[in-house]
Amino acid sequence: MSLTFHWFLPTNGDSRHVVGGGHGTPATAFGRNRPPTVAYLSQIARAAEELGFVGALTPTGAWCEDAWLTTAMVSQHTERLKFLVAFRPGFVSPTLAAQMASTFQRQTGGRLLLNVVTGGESHEQRAYGDFLDKDSRYRRTGEFLQVVRGLWEGKTVDLSGEHLQVEDARLARVPDPVPEVYFGGSSPIAGEIAARHVDVYLTWGEPPAQVAEKIAWVRGLAAKEGRTVRFGIRLHVITRDTAEQAWTEAHKILDGFDPDTVKSVQAGLARSESEGQRRMLALHGGNREDLEIHPNLWAGIGLVRGGAGTALVGSHDEVAERIKEYHALGIDEFVLSGYPHLEEAYWFGEGVLPRLAAQGLWQHPFAPTSAPAAQVPFTS
Repeated sequence: MSLTFHWFLPTNGDSRHVVGGGHGTPATAFGRNRPPTVAYLSQIARAAEELGFVGALTPTGAWCEDAWLTTAMVSQHTERLKFLVAFRPGFVSPTLAAQMASTFQRQTGGRLLLNVVTGGESHEQRAYGDFLDKDSRYRRTGEFLQVVRGLWEGKTVDLSGEHLQVEDARLARVPDPVPEVYFGGSSPIAGEIAARHVDVYLTWGEPPAQVAEKIAWVRGLAAKEGRTVRFGIRLHVITRDTAEQAWTEAHKILDGFDPDTVKSVQAGLARSESEGQRRMLALHGGNREDLEIHPNLWAGIGLVRGGAGTALVGSHDEVAERIKEYHALGIDEFVLSGYPHLEEAYWFGEGVLPRLAAQGLWQHPFAPTSAPAAQVPFTS
């Protein structure tokens, strides 16, 4: 199986510095360096499409632009790239969400993927009018996906659940193809939802041993449901011709972190209800020292950014080796990003992907107009 790579659309703004935000923390001022206009995001999307990324993740929350609207506009400036749209089940009715997804598929030629985000921060959820506690939100997510999947199968759905109720719900036109559902969560109830409903379980970039434990956990739960689940990982990346160049860039980024900003962000994230966020914080403990927590796995991003806080850092060969290490555990999809997103897409796409292609682990999903990706570029 060819590995699948997705990129990221920074709908919270982009910069040569890390743009913070997520899990209840606001985007940092660096996000104003390159505002998330449709023109700029489309530039990133077209680059990702040409380089061989299958899709592009867009985040959700008060700290960024709306994912549905933004990707609908950017899709009109691309041809093949899919959009991994993050959305929160509690904010839209399941019937409307199923209809929106169906419309998106028809208007884009089947280029929608859905990243279901239950929401780990109660104070942010309350700002949108959602007052359920965390476990209740996950149970609602399960009901939500039950309705949506039934509608996508062309069924008439009736549900009187704990949190959702629909009667005689149906779609005039079902999506073709049906969008795949991506989902992440580290709490026990999150595993149960993943096992029953999702196609791809996503984890943030923890060290391989911890990722292996997660995969075994979700795989076992899915087996009890008579299902199989694919696995993906969310990481940042800093890859260069040499390891020295890559680590110089990482240290430059670290030097740009204002101590007061780090302190403020860490205090905010410490209040998070997300088990995944807690695991991310434990990787660095708010400290600037000893941030390489596994060979070529750097936890520095998480000092100023909520959510995914680790990066693969190293030469193109080293980053390719780490990807192979995660793949050996069962990871088939990689959702990547880097600052700034336009330039880093090229560093990875022209540096790492050709090396994986040469080893038979990846092939360009589209018909590229440029040189074949299997040709490893000259490096100095």
